[in-house]
Amino acid sequence: MRRGALALSAALACAPALRPPPPPSATPAAPAGDAPALLAEARAEWARRPDPAAVSRAEARFLSAAQADPKGVEALLGAIEARVWRAGHERTGSDRAAAARAAVEAGQLCEQRAPGSPVCAFGLALALGVQAREVPTTARDGIKRMVPLLQRAAEADPGLEEGGPLRVLALVLVRAPGWPLGPGDPEAALAAARKAAALFPDHPANQLALAEARLATGDEAGGRAAAARGLALARARAEQGDPDAPEQVKDAEKLLSRPPPPEDPAGPG
Repeated sequence: MRRGALALSAALACAPALRPPPPPSATPAAPAGDAPALLAEARAEWARRPDPAAVSRAEARFLSAAQADPKGVEALLGAIEARVWRAGHERTGSDRAAAARAAVEAGQLCEQRAPGSPVCAFGLALALGVQAREVPTTARDGIKRMVPLLQRAAEADPGLEEGGPLRVLALVLVRAPGWPLGPGDPEAALAAARKAAALFPDHPANQLALAEARLATGDEAGGRAAAARGLALARARAEQGDPDAPEQVKDAEKLLSRPPPPEDPAGPG
């Protein structure tokens, strides 16, 4: 009886990661204007992160640009990224969860608008990832959906967002539980991270993804070397005003502060 109750409880704790998205006309928008101008305004506001007010203005203008250009997807990706950012920076758990769900809705709208688009596949995967973090009941379904989306985006446009699909795929595969609970696969993660780092070796996040994958596969020296390179690159970008670099610096420092794994007392063999 106890085992059955636990199984039922686990089943009830799982929720679908996707819900029917609202129609495009239901998407809130800032004052109307021409799409290129709105997109330029959105990018200018987005560049002002971590100012939360600027991110909110960027989100609104990205959505307006998406409405002004019903066939374009760049503005929708911008809206997804702004909502993903809010899902990691809002003060309350409920606000973070709401931002994550809104990001997923925008990703679904993007997929509806341009089926097969690598931009939309990548955006929806990002959104599903933050939703899995902020709404844990969606994690199992969301992570399962992320992997094929990222693989599709990486195959269609490996250079998107400086290797973004490959980089995020590596992180999903290195952090997710392995079979039968999830798609986790450290060796596959390492392969994806190597591809991202080979394409864009000077992107700090690519080096940090490579570091995680190397550490997960037992390459302590290689992992620390990649983390150190990522830290140096992130610090250089921070000095140049890159708004994402300070968080990358923190991620690199966290990787480098990890204690090494204990040595096997039995020794080799």
